[in-house]
Amino acid sequence: MRLEIFRSLWGYRASKAQALEELLAARFEGMEARLPLEAAERREFGAFLASNQVPYIATVFTAYDVLPEQRATPAEHLEDLRRKLDWASELTPRFINLLAGNDRWPLAQQVEFFGELLAMASAQAAPVLVETHRARSLFNPWVTLELIRQLPDLRFTSDISHWVVCCERLLDDLADDLSPFVERVMHIQARVGYDQGPQVPHPAAPEYAAALAFHQSHWEAVWRAQRARGQAVTTLTPEFGADGYLHHLPFINAPVADLWAINQWMATAERAHFQRFLDEGQSA
Repeated sequence: MRLEIFRSLWGYRASKAQALEELLAARFEGMEARLPLEAAERREFGAFLASNQVPYIATVFTAYDVLPEQRATPAEHLEDLRRKLDWASELTPRFINLLAGNDRWPLAQQVEFFGELLAMASAQAAPVLVETHRARSLFNPWVTLELIRQLPDLRFTSDISHWVVCCERLLDDLADDLSPFVERVMHIQARVGYDQGPQVPHPAAPEYAAALAFHQSHWEAVWRAQRARGQAVTTLTPEFGADGYLHHLPFINAPVADLWAINQWMATAERAHFQRFLDEGQSA
């Protein structure tokens, strides 16, 4: 099995050409970025991806951005998704990373929504993976596990940092059996959360060693499941981000760390971690 690491463009302000130059220098394989919603921007981005042969993961939100419109119905989410899946196909993504639904819907409504979503996704050339994310339907593990029980064909992007802060603890109790979810994870977003937040100030800090170890153990479980089903390539995106995730000093509002430096550190750490995982598998 081979690991491919993608660069997130979340919070990036410079040009995509500069982002590409930086990610290649850091030995990343591709880009994970929001789907452009304007036709002209999609054409420009599509030409950029094609001319530079950049593998692309499309990030898509239903109704309508990271935080869902609270008055939007499941039908409106699905109609919005239908449009965006058509737009995403213009860019030939490796797959679509989808933030879907709303955490406020009752379970029966969630099941119906994801049943329709699966039917829609099955018509796509690119796989559609649903990301674990606060404020969305997959805001906690227990709802997600029940959805899997009723809709076992769901496939996922795991950003388990959201579940850590939602549950206010590392999910490492013997009772925390996430295996039905782990077995269906296709892509990892590698951000380290902790019990009081979705992003530690820096994953190398010794005070967050337990949080890093928990996240890495989860990612290893994902890799083991992928290897067992014969998956040849696994993808990972270091996803430390801005928008309130990055810690700032009070009063002066200065960031405590550089995001690109953190994400490069995470990529380097996970390359080494993945190699250890492969070496241990060969010696077992």
